[in-house]
Amino acid sequence: MGNETNNSNPITIAHLITELNVGGAERMLEKLLARMDRKRFRSIVISMTDIGPIGENIADLMIPVFGLGMRRGRPNLAGMIRLFRIFRREAVDIIQTWLYHADLLGFVVGRIAGIRQTVWGIRCSDMEFRNYRPLTRLIVKVNAKLSPMVEAIVVNSEAGKIIHRRMGYQIKRMVLISNGFDTAKFFPDESAREWMVNQLDLPNEVFLIGLVARWDPMKDHGNFLRAAAFLAEKDKSVHFLMAGQGVDSGNKKIMSFMNYGNLNGRVHALGFRNDMSRIMAALDIASSSSAYGEGFPNTIGEAMACGVPCVVTDVGDSAKIVGDTGLVVAPKDPEALSRAWKELIDLGDEGRRRLGSAARKRITEHFELSRITCEYEAFYNSLATKTSG
Repeated sequence: MGNETNNSNPITIAHLITELNVGGAERMLEKLLARMDRKRFRSIVISMTDIGPIGENIADLMIPVFGLGMRRGRPNLAGMIRLFRIFRREAVDIIQTWLYHADLLGFVVGRIAGIRQTVWGIRCSDMEFRNYRPLTRLIVKVNAKLSPMVEAIVVNSEAGKIIHRRMGYQIKRMVLISNGFDTAKFFPDESAREWMVNQLDLPNEVFLIGLVARWDPMKDHGNFLRAAAFLAEKDKSVHFLMAGQGVDSGNKKIMSFMNYGNLNGRVHALGFRNDMSRIMAALDIASSSSAYGEGFPNTIGEAMACGVPCVVTDVGDSAKIVGDTGLVVAPKDPEALSRAWKELIDLGDEGRRRLGSAARKRITEHFELSRITCEYEAFYNSLATKTSG
């Protein structure tokens, strides 16, 4: 079944993902497909739910995108039949799944459709499953049992590899490919800061500390805001910027912090934005306040590519990404997070500029998108060669 691996017939890869909203896995998929060699690889994308905003972006790349119409967390027979028909109609060579639910669905339907090359995608580390639906925990246990039967498991972090081995996943199947970053899109931009303070109607001398993350328990926005309250009492010039899906003035939990530690007027919740590269470049310090679960956070790499020094919690591969170009603190410790911010503030403009320059160099040398795309292409080609051989 599928295409023969030769120069005239590209390898057909079906990317199956749980949903195509704005998350790290979805954004990495979009970046990867924009760069992959279409003469060698033909891609289609399938969302278990609907197409979503990332799906629309991928469709703009002239890549077929399908939605199965399942309700989030509730797979159904009709969706499975639609997926089976897509697999057969599109003559799929390799199924690449992204995230737990898609891993299980892609494996089961792929086997029924006669496709043996199924690759799972693990994008997280030590998830606290009590904060999510019971079905997710069950699916992870089932996946661990099935993992010896898949062709490979792509993990994007060392932490994810270690954690999932402990959970029973087959370590011999795991292949580590880190996230990649477009350094032509995310770059130092001196005009971005002036643009942002003007948007917020703030004086030029304010200091901007930012958190870019969707609203999710793992991101621990409460940790960020508590740390902000500690620092706000000591430094009147600091303002705190948050952006991401669900992070806006309509979020009652965020708004409840505004009178905590005199944060009113000093926290700016921007919600979902399409101009994240400018927002990142406008920051004096970027932060990740996550409590658990991170694999390889995109926002850290994007801020570093913009030449912005980072303070991150020691979750997933965050410390590995930052290296010696920023500071790492324990999760769930707002006082430690606040002290680290203060340490970077006290470095002064020149000190932070040196750290930011080293951060961008680190991303360019180790995690540039073209380099990561080549790793994926070599991996997919090795699978297709194995099949044809």
